[in-house]
Amino acid sequence: MKKFITLLSLAILVPFFTQAQGLVDALRYSDFQVQGTARAGAMGNAFGALGGDFTSVSINPAGLGLYRSSELVFTPTFGKTQVESTYRGNLMTDSKYNFMFNNLSYVAALSNDNQGETGLVNINVGIGFNRLKDFNRTVLAGSDNMNSSFLDYLADNATINNWGEFYEDLAWETYLLWEDQDNEGVYFHDLEGAYGQSQRKSISQQGYINEYSLAAGLNFNHKLYIGVSVGIVDVYYKESSQLLEWDAQNNIDLWDEMQFDSYLRTSGTGYNGKLGIIYKPTNELRLGASLHTPTFYNLHDVFETAMYSKAANDESEMGSHEAFSPYSEYDYDLETPLRATISAAYIVAKKGLISIDYEFTDYGSASLRRGSDGHSFVDENNDIAEVYKAVGNLRIGAELLATSNISLRAGFENYPSPFNSEAFDESQPNADSKMNVISAGLGYRTGGFFFDVAYRHVQNKTFDLLYPTPPTDFYPVPEMATFETVKNNVMFTLGFKF
Repeated sequence: MKKFITLLSLAILVPFFTQAQGLVDALRYSDFQVQGTARAGAMGNAFGALGGDFTSVSINPAGLGLYRSSELVFTPTFGKTQVESTYRGNLMTDSKYNFMFNNLSYVAALSNDNQGETGLVNINVGIGFNRLKDFNRTVLAGSDNMNSSFLDYLADNATINNWGEFYEDLAWETYLLWEDQDNEGVYFHDLEGAYGQSQRKSISQQGYINEYSLAAGLNFNHKLYIGVSVGIVDVYYKESSQLLEWDAQNNIDLWDEMQFDSYLRTSGTGYNGKLGIIYKPTNELRLGASLHTPTFYNLHDVFETAMYSKAANDESEMGSHEAFSPYSEYDYDLETPLRATISAAYIVAKKGLISIDYEFTDYGSASLRRGSDGHSFVDENNDIAEVYKAVGNLRIGAELLATSNISLRAGFENYPSPFNSEAFDESQPNADSKMNVISAGLGYRTGGFFFDVAYRHVQNKTFDLLYPTPPTDFYPVPEMATFETVKNNVMFTLGFKF
């Protein structure tokens, strides 16, 4: 249990407590939900069999073959992300507003004049980007704690000779760790036997994953559509976090407060390929299937930490102290899992449609490779395979043509938890932490212009540690916090056909 909880803390709260690449990186850059146009967003992004929308290039590039005219679109999005935390019975809320572009794309429809309406009818080429993930949010959690401290983790690590220049060294330099004079090599801190300090943790996350695609779609007899795409994936992630503990009740001798800050910035690029097919056995029914290669990332991390304290020095004199870690840079590769999607759509009397996508991916197959220091990541990849599992993502959408110009839309998406419920033969608290998305919208089309709007409500609940579990049983396991995240986004797409 101790190993699993420690792994969980590293997986959830990196970079707050670890510089090492591992579980969190594998999931952070492998787990995403396509965010393209407002039409697709309103319909649950269930476009694997529908096509005719650039969002489909990131799902099933065969959808590009259904275009009958050239098109230019762009999609600005406004959103609010709110995180409600519960820690030791105390409720706190933080939120962040965002503006972003989820899509910009151009499709050129090239008809085959020599073939007419049989054989190869047209070849369409598209270029543009879809947003795959939005990292922007802020988190705040805190309470009084009568049982544990972040210093437990540092003292326990120091005692087992697991010193690190990003953590234990800083605590030592700021008079937060002490060596037992009667037991050489045993370390302790001033809160032992005097817990009751207040704690507050804040996290600010920023960034995105964008996919830039060049794709081609072929239309055979208006029955069979084949598509292929090459994607360049751009990653930017920044996280700043702060843990503050202080003696609000003035009950702790020779100790007032401590603050631990960490900063991580990850940037990089990756590449992937997609192959898809859509078949229309009847005019009403469309069936689709697609396969995505892994995305092969090259990533660059920048990491640093700092510690501040108001505590007594070795002469029992109170004062303010600070210490800073080295500035660390590290390069490594990441291979994300394959993805496969099967889809179906049914057109209802040319007045509406329903569509469904089922997407399979195995998060446990992600792997880290080629660290800049020669590290092979064998242990980390074994942990990835143990902690994460295969999932089936579900997307459902519907559209009703209310008038000749106006369409009404709705959708639902379900993304199961990627965590294995029995990793290391222990119960996983986040095994049921699925993400659900409810969406709705409308569209207006006239001549060569169209305008779409969508509202998306995203909700999920996770259980996380504010700081990691000490490596031995000398100190207690810290209590988990509950985080309920709600995202509300409004998307607008402007499009021009010609």
